[in-house]
Amino acid sequence: MAPIELNPEKLIEEVVDYSRKLQAGAERLCATGGGGTGSSPREVVYREDKLTLYRYLPVTTAPATPNPVPLLIVYALVNRPYMADLQADRSTIRNLLESGQPVYLIDWGYPDSVDRYLTLDDYINGYIDRCVDQLRERHEVDQINLLGICQGGAMSLCYTALHQPKIRNLVTMVTPVDFHTPDNMLSAWVQHLDVDLLVDVQGNIPGDFLNWTFLALKPFTLAGQKYVHLVDILEDDAQVETFLRMEQWIFDSPDQAGETFRQFIKQFYQQNGLVRGEITLGEQPVKLKDITCPVLNIYGEQDHLVPPAASRALKGLTASKDYSELAFPGGHIGIYVSGKAQALIPSNIGQWLDAR
Repeated sequence: MAPIELNPEKLIEEVVDYSRKLQAGAERLCATGGGGTGSSPREVVYREDKLTLYRYLPVTTAPATPNPVPLLIVYALVNRPYMADLQADRSTIRNLLESGQPVYLIDWGYPDSVDRYLTLDDYINGYIDRCVDQLRERHEVDQINLLGICQGGAMSLCYTALHQPKIRNLVTMVTPVDFHTPDNMLSAWVQHLDVDLLVDVQGNIPGDFLNWTFLALKPFTLAGQKYVHLVDILEDDAQVETFLRMEQWIFDSPDQAGETFRQFIKQFYQQNGLVRGEITLGEQPVKLKDITCPVLNIYGEQDHLVPPAASRALKGLTASKDYSELAFPGGHIGIYVSGKAQALIPSNIGQWLDAR
């Protein structure tokens, strides 16, 4: 093996350059404003408790004749929904608007102690159902289109199974269906979690607790490597602003209503009830075979939170005669914000919805 050659002058040059970048970057970070919580203009059309239903205003680049069927986005409870509208050039919502979709989104807000006893039934048969009815009345249609993201996708599957007459088309993005696939590390971690003890003692589950759990799935990449690589982009204002927006979203984690968390961990993760047909909301059994509308299932091929197999398990579980899958060569977050995703995912959703 050849000896390692060290050039003292080059090493000194690299250290000086690195120090310069750090100093300039620190000044730039301090001067950069907050990332904000979404970029597309919107208006409030309905409020209830912590929930806000937003309508996104049409864009001038949209087709002259938009889709007459409104699209409701149901995001996960565990994160804030502005990841779908991070900034103008990285916005799933803006690109859906440009494809001619009338876009609405449920913002769950920040649950507090008053919400401790909210159940999945309250969220799905209560809040989601009333938002769906708002859109049906507003647009004078019997059915709407539904887009569920991550945990919101699982909730949307449950909603559609229980309220199929109200849903024309269902789109799921990075949605877990089979929670017991061998490569699901998060599921493996919670199989032996005493969730009853956790909720009974804690009440609502702190968002920070869940956030650090997610980061621990890939600690080197998500909690170390990205800050090392930050030095390389510190001289680019646009990249710094994007980085800060992402950081703001990652650490902006709402607390979880205790009873809903208990039910979701038990019924979905520990019992794998969605696949087994054993989910119960209130007194209503959730059967995926009751879903008959067209379904588009989108998943990330490098998703570490929802492995592809966990999402692809949906195929054959519904009674839909029009089931499609769309694979994206990226991860759980990249599917919302990467350049490749923005050039592919929203336009494909728009075309799929327009064709139906």
